[in-house]
Amino acid sequence: MVRVTFPLWLLSIFMLTLTSCSVLKTTVSTIKTGYRVAKGTVKGTVWVVHGTYQFTKAATKLVYYVGKFTFEVVRAPLDAPLVRDELQTIDGLPVTEAIRLGRVKTAPYTVNGSRYIPMTVASAQTYEETGLASWYGEETRRLPGGSMTANGELFNPDGLTAAHKYLPLPTHVQVTNLENGRSIIVRVNDRGPFPSQHNPDSGKRIIDVSRGAAEQLGFVEQGTARVHVETIQLQEG
Repeated sequence: MVRVTFPLWLLSIFMLTLTSCSVLKTTVSTIKTGYRVAKGTVKGTVWVVHGTYQFTKAATKLVYYVGKFTFEVVRAPLDAPLVRDELQTIDGLPVTEAIRLGRVKTAPYTVNGSRYIPMTVASAQTYEETGLASWYGEETRRLPGGSMTANGELFNPDGLTAAHKYLPLPTHVQVTNLENGRSIIVRVNDRGPFPSQHNPDSGKRIIDVSRGAAEQLGFVEQGTARVHVETIQLQEG
């Protein structure tokens, strides 16, 4: 019988590699998909073909592309603070419990005692509106570990995301700054904007975009802008 021996240092590297692979498989699962905006499609048709831009049970990170725009989505830990701490319940449940159970997309929710009822997925397909946009999330940069949006995603103030009171979560919309003509696509993954004590009129704004989106739209310094918002139809590219 031939006995095969390994140097101790080589055996250590081999065991470390196995351990690292095991950790990666159990803690990180990334989906990568490309989409393009469907040109010339009729309003009311299916605007996302397969829905792979949403998390699966195993996925903790999601990367996809819509034309020139890249979206990197990370699932937030359930103990992360909410970006909108005024959000009280979703679907009659504590917010984190509703997120854990996946009861968020079109579920009614309450903010400061007021109840909001989102639109259906079908009605969202033909949604478009013109009004005032603002941007939010600068304060989250100081939070260790980040903060969580209303659908359980880790909020990235530099990403292309937005908050909307009534659209299903998530939804993709095209936002056009009517003051300078700039236009981008954002992923709606949060709720808002809502009236505040120091500015009740803030609840009249139709959308709140992240700082990263506001930079691309060119209204970071002024804080608000008149915009046109429209859901976009997507197909896999």
